[in-house]
Amino acid sequence: MRPEDDERAPAGTAAVDSSATGGADDEGVADVSAPTVEVVALTEPAEGVPPVVDTPEALAAVVEAFGAATGPVAVDAERASGYRYGQRTYLVQLRREGAGTALIDPIALPDLSALSDALVGVEWVLHAASQDLPGLAEQGMHPSRVFDTELAARLLGMERVGLAAVVADTLGLGLAKEHSAVDWSTRPLPVEWLRYAALDVEVLVEVREVLAERLAVSGKAEWAAQEFEAVRTAPAPAPRVEPWRRVSGLHAVRDARRLAVVRELWETRDKNARQRDLSPGRVLPDAAIVAAAQALPRGVPALTALPAFSGKGTRRRAPLWQSAIDRALALPDSELPSVRGPKSDAPPPPRAWADRDPAAAARLAVARDVVAGLSERHSVPVENLLQPDLLRRLCWSPPASLDAASVAEHLAAGGARAWQVELVADPFAAAFATLGA
Repeated sequence: MRPEDDERAPAGTAAVDSSATGGADDEGVADVSAPTVEVVALTEPAEGVPPVVDTPEALAAVVEAFGAATGPVAVDAERASGYRYGQRTYLVQLRREGAGTALIDPIALPDLSALSDALVGVEWVLHAASQDLPGLAEQGMHPSRVFDTELAARLLGMERVGLAAVVADTLGLGLAKEHSAVDWSTRPLPVEWLRYAALDVEVLVEVREVLAERLAVSGKAEWAAQEFEAVRTAPAPAPRVEPWRRVSGLHAVRDARRLAVVRELWETRDKNARQRDLSPGRVLPDAAIVAAAQALPRGVPALTALPAFSGKGTRRRAPLWQSAIDRALALPDSELPSVRGPKSDAPPPPRAWADRDPAAAARLAVARDVVAGLSERHSVPVENLLQPDLLRRLCWSPPASLDAASVAEHLAAGGARAWQVELVADPFAAAFATLGA
């Protein structure tokens, strides 16, 4: 549909192919499954691009306007993932009926608690809320209620749940995502980026209305409400044990001495990245860490001879990296990391279950069949129907009795929502009974 063919097309739009606008998620990852459908491109905010709010006086005006406005508030946040250390928020976008759109610089204004206070009791509409809420909390922003459009789309069984795809599906509008992965720590922010940021909240409340209606029609409104509340109240994740073990390609490092090199290089990189406020991958790629661990160079010349250390910046800091390698090489055997990894109460990888506990493997097989069947029946992804880790824990360390009540209690204690427990407990118990457990 082209604007000239429909008088209702909003100003500042143009007809586009959704394969160009709806084929990426919020982190800029292409969705190659995007179908080719014509939608109307949303190219300009209704009131234009607002100025960035970066003074106490301007923030006070925003607080007053949004506190006096009506209805839900659309909220989004931009980070500099891949550029800066951590997940700090570099821009906050809001839109509410009667207040318009506000673009707030949380670097200039790190305390946004007054804005949060003005919105107490108001529903916040976010897309992929779990990504934005931790950073917003650092600015003192805590919602009373949440509507997550991505989660809603998942519960509705939509094949593509990136923001652009959901906007296209619900409103027939194309939302360009070409600036989703830029360095939002840049100051001043280019006007094109600000336009993109404003458009991210331009129609979010309208999307919410369509999704809420679909949830109600499908009987999933209460499921969604429980999921939204779980996201809103989720505690901060516990610090990872031995986070250096998440280095990409670590599976190629098989002995304790080389693992020690990985650990020392990771810790040195992390400290340097934090000091320089850079993404660790920009300081030293994971591939370089693994290459050094495999080669075990005994000096800077040997280190810089490795292709992964031939770059100008990497060579300049070669003494720093070599000192980390030297420390790992000098460690006594008693201080080397375990090749098995840290102790954990998590079940072993499922591929090992058949040998270690055939009964658990059998429980997992039938439980997965149950979840797959319910997923298809209700058009909900298996990972949203029940957390995969919780499913594995149930099957590996089940309650003493595998009746429906005991299974339900076990799942609820593990964090399953009431709707999930109601859906899976009885089928799980029936499936386990067929095993003679």
